[in-house]
Amino acid sequence: MGSQEVSNVDWQGKHVTVAGLGVSGVPAARALHERGALVTVVNDGDDERSRAQAAELEALGITVRLGDGATLPESTELIVTAPGWKPDKPLFLAAAEADVPVWGDVELAWRLRGPGAAPWLAVTGTNGKTTTVRMLASILEAAGLRTAAVGNIGVSLLDAVLDDEAYDVLAVELSSYQLHWAPSLRAHSGAVLNLAPDHLDWHGSMAGYAADKGRIYEGNSVACVYNAQDGATEDLVREADVEEGCRAIGFTLGTPGPSQLGVVDGILVDRAFVANRQKQAQELAEVGDINPPAPHNIANALAAAALARAFGVQPAAVRDGLRAFHPDAHRIEHVADVAGVTYIDDSKATNTHAAEASLAAYEPIVWIAGGLAKGATFDELVTGAAKRLRGAVLMGADRALIREALARHAPEVPVVDLDRTDTGAMSAAVREAALLARPGDTVLLAPACASMDMFVNYNKRGEAFADAVRELADESA
Repeated sequence: MGSQEVSNVDWQGKHVTVAGLGVSGVPAARALHERGALVTVVNDGDDERSRAQAAELEALGITVRLGDGATLPESTELIVTAPGWKPDKPLFLAAAEADVPVWGDVELAWRLRGPGAAPWLAVTGTNGKTTTVRMLASILEAAGLRTAAVGNIGVSLLDAVLDDEAYDVLAVELSSYQLHWAPSLRAHSGAVLNLAPDHLDWHGSMAGYAADKGRIYEGNSVACVYNAQDGATEDLVREADVEEGCRAIGFTLGTPGPSQLGVVDGILVDRAFVANRQKQAQELAEVGDINPPAPHNIANALAAAALARAFGVQPAAVRDGLRAFHPDAHRIEHVADVAGVTYIDDSKATNTHAAEASLAAYEPIVWIAGGLAKGATFDELVTGAAKRLRGAVLMGADRALIREALARHAPEVPVVDLDRTDTGAMSAAVREAALLARPGDTVLLAPACASMDMFVNYNKRGEAFADAVRELADESA
């Protein structure tokens, strides 16, 4: 199965192993089965949810092996894996030994596209992916195009490419995991928003993580969009093998140079997709059109605008799309003002880079942080935020790492260390933060850590914070 084959793979009778049930595995197994492949699904877990999904697939005639995700089924010609499965799993080592290719769900979707399929405008980065893709979809819709936010969010990529009614263009969010398993993906245009250490336990090193992010630029035909204020993203563009005529397009929060988008006097301007890049600039929108207008969110808007402009979208649609966009819950979400203190939920800040952006947007701050560190260190984050901190309330499994960084770099900042992981811990954290805060301060939930030590996901963590704040507000009323 060569890397450029798309919809002409003959699936009839092909032995395909799908690794992992869940959001990507079940639709992948169904799609392959419908095309005549002989599908076996292997899954590490054997819980109630897995058994229900297995029963659903077995009713179609698909073989499912629960509790055995390590063994390579006999006769396997291809593995299609859930994106989160690590490359060093025994299943993949066995596949490499047997010369069996491994695709992710994104690769499968790319290969199953029909003739005249919608181009992909693809976005990755350590932080801001979801917001940028949703901004991009909003802009494309404002331009009258049939589109969807797909990939790591929204509509399933498989569902989108197999939809009976064709899309004009897709706004695609891609994680580093998905890019790792998508060797033949070739986007119309791609963007890397930023790069900071994350998921190093999965990728093995920062170099491995960056290389997988950089795959988004491979084969781009029109534009490789990079962050002019993050040199690592520009390096990835330089290393990419792109189609002839593809351009490097930078975005910056400062005044843009030629082939860049940037900000001048509160106006988002384009010096990339204009007739005379040396002397002309096209106004696109005002900073006030972006919600919220925090610095990192303006950067997201510029990246979305760059991809839309690469696709030929007119300036008015950029403005209208940004005005129509509303951020998801738990992303710098204003919860309430209580006794003169503002409470902000940025539970989505699951790593230090995201938390850094949140902490840069407010002052003074009582910071609620902690959870699973995923191998991260916190010295740089604390050093940058120290002058903004009124206090800190720490919770979760790896809170000691943050506490030690605060002791080293912000010893004057009062710290409350919550040694509890019960369901009432977030309520206690909010109450401790309220005691530290003064009128005019912001209590900011920006954990800089993953949530799974205490919560099902970051959404549940954010909901617990919002509930605790509302409870506080009711008592203060």
